[in-house]
Amino acid sequence: MDSYPAPALAMVEKMHAAAAADPARAIAFQGAPGANSHRAVNEWDPAALPLPCYSFAEAIEAVEDGRAGCAMIPIDNSQAGRVADIHFLLPESSLSIVGEHFLSIHHALMAIGDSGPFKGAFSHPHALSQSRHYLRTRNIVPLAHADTAGAAAHVAELGDPEFAAIAPKLAADLYGLKIVDERVEDAEDNTTRFVVLAKQPLETASLRGQETMTTFVFEVKNSPASLYKAMGGFATNGVNMTKLESYQKGASFAITMFYADIIGSPDDPAVGRALEELAFHCNRVRMFGTYPLARQRG
Repeated sequence: MDSYPAPALAMVEKMHAAAAADPARAIAFQGAPGANSHRAVNEWDPAALPLPCYSFAEAIEAVEDGRAGCAMIPIDNSQAGRVADIHFLLPESSLSIVGEHFLSIHHALMAIGDSGPFKGAFSHPHALSQSRHYLRTRNIVPLAHADTAGAAAHVAELGDPEFAAIAPKLAADLYGLKIVDERVEDAEDNTTRFVVLAKQPLETASLRGQETMTTFVFEVKNSPASLYKAMGGFATNGVNMTKLESYQKGASFAITMFYADIIGSPDDPAVGRALEELAFHCNRVRMFGTYPLARQRG
């Protein structure tokens, strides 16, 4: 907790104390109070106890050691791409995906005064990327910070009217900053996808009758056309794959792993056949969970 700016620290300590008294209701998130992940927790479960953590790894550890019932991790943004490296974080953990949530992202420019000009604006690199045209046209230098709300707390701590923060409006309320400008994101449909992580996966039988998403990683055999063959089962069985990302495992660059999202449950006959064919062409397949589909794809 020592890494948080002073204006955030008292709130962090209070939220940790509340979560410790009722860990089953706690939802861990990365960032300072007022971050978009904090907003996501409030939207996902208004009765939850938000538990701020300084890093994604710490949020996952909070669930693993019982300090929180689950964690909410942002994994994709419609403008800036990948947020958290979930394909690295999940395999190193014992957690499963039990839900997804889409959060509309609206940034505000905030400072200790209500006008500029500003030398620079602090925020998370993704928020800066999502507001780059706004900043460029106003000659405001983007300054990276660990998270959006932490940037707001940092500006409050600095007390310098020449520096601003880009963060959710909630952060201005929490840290006593003034909103200089609203909706400074460059795209109106700016959206981040979050996944909810818990110790136990959902039972697929409990999801019957619902539209579902299944997430997994796999390593294809090191042979010609192995990926093409592994993907064939999804095409022939009519299974919609909504995400496929490759990443290297280890320094040899000889092992390529793939992270995938598909529509459906392993209990569905078509999905079951596709996964069986996938496994035949792979060295390993690891399932991360089947969970309700929060938004239609396509």
